[in-house]
Amino acid sequence: MPFKRQLTPAKLKNSFGTLALFALDLATLLLIFFASALLRKFILPLAFTSLPPFDYQVSFYWWVFAVWLLVMLYRDGYSRRFATWDEVKFVWESAFFATLAVLSMLFLMKRGQEYSRILVGSMFALAVILQPLLRLRAKKMLYSRGFMLRKALIIGSGEAARSVYAAISNEPNLGYEIAGFVDDSPGEIDCYKVHQGISGVGRYIKAADIHDVVVAKPELPKDELVKLVSEVQHKADNTLFIPDISGIAVSGTELRHFFKEQTMIIEVRNNLANPLNYLTKRFIDYSAGLAVFLLSLPLLIYIARRIKKDSPGPAILKQERIGKDGHTFMCYKFRTMYEDAEERLEEILATDPAAKEEWEKYWKLKNDPRITKVGGWLRSSSLDELPQVLNILKGEMSLIGPRPYLPREQEFLAEEAQTILRLPPGITGLWQVSGRSNTDYNFRLAMDSWYVKNWDLWLDVMIVFKTIGVVLNREGAR
Repeated sequence: MPFKRQLTPAKLKNSFGTLALFALDLATLLLIFFASALLRKFILPLAFTSLPPFDYQVSFYWWVFAVWLLVMLYRDGYSRRFATWDEVKFVWESAFFATLAVLSMLFLMKRGQEYSRILVGSMFALAVILQPLLRLRAKKMLYSRGFMLRKALIIGSGEAARSVYAAISNEPNLGYEIAGFVDDSPGEIDCYKVHQGISGVGRYIKAADIHDVVVAKPELPKDELVKLVSEVQHKADNTLFIPDISGIAVSGTELRHFFKEQTMIIEVRNNLANPLNYLTKRFIDYSAGLAVFLLSLPLLIYIARRIKKDSPGPAILKQERIGKDGHTFMCYKFRTMYEDAEERLEEILATDPAAKEEWEKYWKLKNDPRITKVGGWLRSSSLDELPQVLNILKGEMSLIGPRPYLPREQEFLAEEAQTILRLPPGITGLWQVSGRSNTDYNFRLAMDSWYVKNWDLWLDVMIVFKTIGVVLNREGAR
């Protein structure tokens, strides 16, 4: 018997929350508009004296707000659930398309002289900075008051179910509230009891007013899995299905539908195969590398002097590393250890079993006696890697990429080498913002492999911002 859709108090509250988010987005756009107007009227004329006089009325620009919000509506900004960085990407893309639409309309209607195009451009620039911050804050506020929350029921209690639970728990911006787990075998996950009986999932959905159901039972036979998904689909608002295809790229994948054969195909794009994508990445590397080198030159000189004063030896070390396609190069780093570091390491590993075990797992020591006083400061601030900007300018490294592995680590790369070495190593990368030195060696390999498989320019942008946060918080630095 089909379940009837009822307008429950929870759904009314969610609808009100969506309207509140829409109103808050409008308020944000008004704030951005007034800030842009003040910038155009009072600040820009000080630098550009030839600008014509400017006056504005909100009522004259009302349609700009309408276009902006329609773009966000069209792109499912009030129905889809975004992870934090997907939310930022959505806001930036919406701002770009809205600005493009407004400027195109002014051009086509030949009314560019009546409206300030500088104002429209300023709105875009401010939206890139302010809108993600304010929208994320608005969602957090609404979620904390119980608005827009969606109850999620997870079917399964195995590895896939636990992985989904961890992913949802670590992404509060999704606005999911875990209602519990259902499986055929009882148990407990974290503080949630696993309710027994998948056959009774319909009753759970109705009784607990579940919005979304996650089917995380890839181990089920195909026929049973199809039957379960089909049953849940017509009883919940949304059904999320976790297929058993871990290990392949997920970023940029698309589903292709063939209705006559009732078949779907997952298209996995190779972003590295597009020469324009790779050339864009390298252009950004060289541009950013040159800018960082020129701006940090006084700091480079200062650090080199501090190192020389702290302990005998060269300020900058050259270490052989594995680069793109397996070619080796000399990687530059500030010296952070004493000159006899290798001899000290051999002695430590020979006399301290705990240190030997830690070294074999992480290839690092938490309390490393080989590190100098200045070296500890450089490592905690990640400034020891600053000279690698020279490797970027030489074309040997990238701003974002896999770790620059040592030649002795070649055997540990194993079958992952053909994936990881397809890109130049980076000063920072996915593994550095996923725990840095707190992660074991296998995790680092997995992160580097995942990065290359899923690489796109947006992933690099995300890693840059996350790297800034990690460095400022000194997370996992050694």
